[in-house]
Parts: sequence; structure tokens; C-alpha cells
Amino acid sequence: MNNKQKKFLRKEAHHLNPVANIGKNGLSEEFMVQIDELLEKRELIKVHLLQNTDEETDEAAVAIAEAVDAFVVQTIGRVITLYRQSSEAKNQKVSTEVRALA
Repeated sequence: MNNKQKKFLRKEAHHLNPVANIGKNGLSEEFMVQIDELLEKRELIKVHLLQNTDEETDEAAVAIAEAVDAFVVQTIGRVITLYRQSSEAKNQKVSTEVRALA
């Protein structure tokens, strides 16, 4: 992923609200399945780490990205922004613009 693509994804994610929260249960298998489904539908999501979690932001970002084969766009504070191209053409809104910037 080149710098133009990363910059575009950060811009697109700016207005998004977190759609998943990491709490006291941490990075469970159910959580990873939920993130996988959200990325398939939306391609670009934000995840928030709640105050009651033992996870560190950077470590959690890497673990989630590896588990669901996603790209970490950025981490700001306790919020992680993730991107993965959807396998379904009807859900590929962001990825078509990302590919155009390649």
C-alpha cells in the first residue's frame, strides 16, 4: 500500500465512528469473527479499546490485522482503523478508489 492510498483511507475514515469495542473479554474468537464480517461489509472500520481492557492499542491492532488479514490504516489513542478489500463486488466502494490510486 502506497502513501497516497494510506492518506486516502485516513481521510475516508475520519468521519467514521467505531463499530466495535474491545472490552474486558479482550480479543476473543467471537470478536475476530465479528471484525471479519464488518470488514467484509464495510471495508473500512474503526475499533475502540475500552478503559476496562488489558490490551495495548498497537499490540491489539497487529493481532486483529493478522487474524482477519486486514491492513492497519492508523491508530490514534485507543482507536484502531482497519481496511480490507471486500470479496463481494457490491461491497467494494472504498477499494475501487484505493485501487485507482495505485
